[in-house]
Amino acid sequence: MRSTHLAEGACALVLLPSLVAAHAAAPQSETVIVTGTPSQTEVASHIESIDAATAKVKINVVNTEDMLKYLPSITIRKRHIGDTQDPIATRTNGVGASARSLIFADGILISSPIGNNNSGASPHFAIAQPQDVTGIEVLYGPFAAEYGGGSIGAVVNIRTKMPDRFVVYAGVTGSLQPFAQYGTSHDYGTWQVSAGVGDHIGAFSFRLSANHLDATSQPLSYVTLARPSNPSSAGMPLRGGFNDLSRTGAPILVAGASGIEAQCQDTSTLKMAYDFTEDWQATYTVSVFHQGDTAKAESYLRNSAGDMVYAGSSNIGGYAYSIGASVFSNGVWHWNQTHLAQGLTLATAADRAWSWEFVASDYAYLSDNQRIPGTALPSAATGGAGTITRLDGTGWYTLDAKGIWRGWAEHTLSFGLHHDAEAFSQTKFATANWITAAPGSITAKAQGRTATEAVWLQDIWAFAENWNAIAGLRLEGWRAYDAINISATPPLNVNQPRLSARVLSPKLSVQWEPAHALRLSASWGLAQRMPTVTELYQTITTGPTLTVPNPNLKPERALSYELAGEYHTDQTRLRLALFREDIANALLSQSALLVPGSTTLYSYVQNVDRTRVQGIEVVAESKGFVIENLDISGSLTYADAKTVKDLAFAAAAGKRLPQIPKLKATALATYHVGEALSLSLAGRYADRSFGTIDSSDSNAHTFTGFDGYLVLDMRANYRIDEHWSIAAGIDNLNERRYFLYHPFPQRSFQMELHYAQ
Repeated sequence: MRSTHLAEGACALVLLPSLVAAHAAAPQSETVIVTGTPSQTEVASHIESIDAATAKVKINVVNTEDMLKYLPSITIRKRHIGDTQDPIATRTNGVGASARSLIFADGILISSPIGNNNSGASPHFAIAQPQDVTGIEVLYGPFAAEYGGGSIGAVVNIRTKMPDRFVVYAGVTGSLQPFAQYGTSHDYGTWQVSAGVGDHIGAFSFRLSANHLDATSQPLSYVTLARPSNPSSAGMPLRGGFNDLSRTGAPILVAGASGIEAQCQDTSTLKMAYDFTEDWQATYTVSVFHQGDTAKAESYLRNSAGDMVYAGSSNIGGYAYSIGASVFSNGVWHWNQTHLAQGLTLATAADRAWSWEFVASDYAYLSDNQRIPGTALPSAATGGAGTITRLDGTGWYTLDAKGIWRGWAEHTLSFGLHHDAEAFSQTKFATANWITAAPGSITAKAQGRTATEAVWLQDIWAFAENWNAIAGLRLEGWRAYDAINISATPPLNVNQPRLSARVLSPKLSVQWEPAHALRLSASWGLAQRMPTVTELYQTITTGPTLTVPNPNLKPERALSYELAGEYHTDQTRLRLALFREDIANALLSQSALLVPGSTTLYSYVQNVDRTRVQGIEVVAESKGFVIENLDISGSLTYADAKTVKDLAFAAAAGKRLPQIPKLKATALATYHVGEALSLSLAGRYADRSFGTIDSSDSNAHTFTGFDGYLVLDMRANYRIDEHWSIAAGIDNLNERRYFLYHPFPQRSFQMELHYAQ
C-alpha cells in the first residue's frame, strides 16, 4: 500500500513546479563554528551552521549529532556513544518534544513523524555518518513557509559530500569511559571504523561509504524501590543497595542498574549524481542502517551466600520489599533493527531567474524487533517466556516540488507543493523463549496512518534600500486513518475514528540593514503541528480494562515572535534576539482524570490550553580574540517557560514547562599553534529543569531527575600531512555527574586517526 501511494505521489510530483531550497547554504567561515545567516534575499529564518572542517578541528565527534552540541540554544539528549534515542531540544522546547523539530539529511526526513517523545520517536542521525557530512544548518523558529508545524522549534538540514575527483578516506576512533556510581564501577569502551570512496567521471559522480560502531554504554537506568513507611522483619534478609531520594524527595532504595547497552551498528551509504545539462542534476541517496543491541542488568543485592538477588520477598536494612519479576527484567533486551532510507532529487542551478527542485524521500523500518524477558533474572538470562515487539512496516515518505522566480521587479517569489504520509505498526507477541522462539499469540497491537498535503507561497520584497519584507502563507490538509488498538489482556479492540483538519499558517518578517555591519529584523509566524499517530492512539491500563484516552486530539497552534539585531565584521559577530512562543492546545503528557466518576489521576498526552516561552538569546564569536590565532564563540539563552492555562490539571498553571532550563550556555575557544596543531576547550551549561508539568520533582540529582550541569570538553587536533591527521579529546573533563532523567556519561577519553586522499 505504501509503494502505491508513493508511486501516485511521484507521478503528481513530476507535474508540479517549485522552489529551490529557500534555505540556501550559508557562507562558510574559515575558523569559527557559528557562521551567521546567508543572504537575506533567500531565507526567511535565522540560520546558524557548522561545517565539517571546523568540527574536525574543534569538536570531539563520533556521531553526527555531536556536531550540533555547541550551536546556540541546542541541546542533544545523547546518553552515550551510538545512542539511537537522542532527540534535540531548542530554545522553546525540551527533549521530550521531538516532533517540534524537523531534521533532514540530503532532503530525507530523519526526524520521526510518528511520535513526540525522546524514545521511539527520536531522530535517525545514523543514516548520515560524520565522515560523509559537509555541514549542518539550523533554522530557528517557524518563520519559513516551506516548512510545516514541525518547525516550531527548529529545522536541521544535514548536507553530505560529493567528490569532484577520485577520493578515498578512512578513519578509526576509540573511546573509553571509566564510570562509577552507586554499585557500578566499570570501564566502558567504544570503537568505530569508517571508510569511503568516490569519483567524478564526466557527468556522473558517486560516493560509497561504510561505518561500523561497537559501543557499550554506562547504565541507562537504575532499579529503585520505594522504601516502606514502617520497618519490618518480613522477607529474606539481603544486604546491599543504596539509600537515596526519588525526584519527589521520597526515600528509595537503589537496588541495581539496568539498560547497560552493547551495540553493534553498521551504516552503508551510496550517493550518486548525474548532470544532465549545465542546469539540471539528479541525485540519488540510499542508506541502510543495521543495529544489534543487547542490554543487561546487574543487582546490588546479595543473599547470605553472596549471590545476586533480582526478585522476591526481601528484607533490606530492616524494611520489607516485594521485588517483582519484571523490575530488573524490563532493563534487559535483544533489539535488532534494519532501516532503509532513500532520497531522490532533481534540481536546477540556484542562480537562474527560474529555479526548480523536486525531492522524494522514503524511510522504512524493514525489520525492527525487540525481545524482552518476562520472567525473573538470573534464570531469564538463558531463556524463558517473554515478549517480542515488532515495528516492521513502520515508516514515512515525503514529496516536495519547489520553485523560485527572480524576474518580478524587486520580488523573489518562491512556492511549493508538499505531501507526506506516515504509517505506524506495532505488534506485541507472547513467546515461549524470549531469546530464540518464534512469535506466539498477539497480546497487543496498535497501528495508524497520517498524511498531509500542503501548498505554500513566499515573497521576499526589497521594497526600499536596505529593507526587505518577507511574507509567506502555508495551507495544509491533514488526516489520520486506518487506526486500531487491540489488547488481549485487559481486553480491547477499537477501530479509531478518521480525523481530518485544514489549517492556514501565515508568516511575516521585516529586515533592515541601517549600516553595512548591522542587521535588524522582526519576525512573526503561525505554525500548527498535527498530532502524531502515537499521541492519538495511546492506551492506558485502568484497573481491569484498557482505555484510549483521546483519539481526537487537536493540533498545536504556535504563535512565534522574534526581534533580533546582529553586528558583524570579518573578525567578529554579535547577535541579540528576543523571542516568544505562545502555544494553544499544546500536546503534553500530564496527569489528569480519565475514567468518569473516578478520582484517580492517569498520565497521558492531552491538549494543554496554553503555554508560553519567552526569553533572550545572545550569540558571540571572534576570530583572533585578544591574541592572534585564538578563536572564540559562545551563546547564552534565557527562557521563561510556563504553563499559562490548564483546565484539566490546575496544579500545572503557572509552573515551569518540563525539560526547559531557564539558562543554557555554550562556549568554545580554539588556539591554533601554527598551521598543523589546534587546541580547543569548550563548555556546555544548563541549570536544573523539571520533568513534571506541575514542577513536583523537587530533587533533580537522582535517577529520573533533571540536573543542572557544567561540562567541560577539550580536544587537540594535529594535521600530520596533507593526508593524515590525529586527534585526542576528553569529554566531561571536570567529571560532572548528572542526570537528565538517565545518568549521563562521566569523563570519557577519545583518540582518532583519519586519512583522506
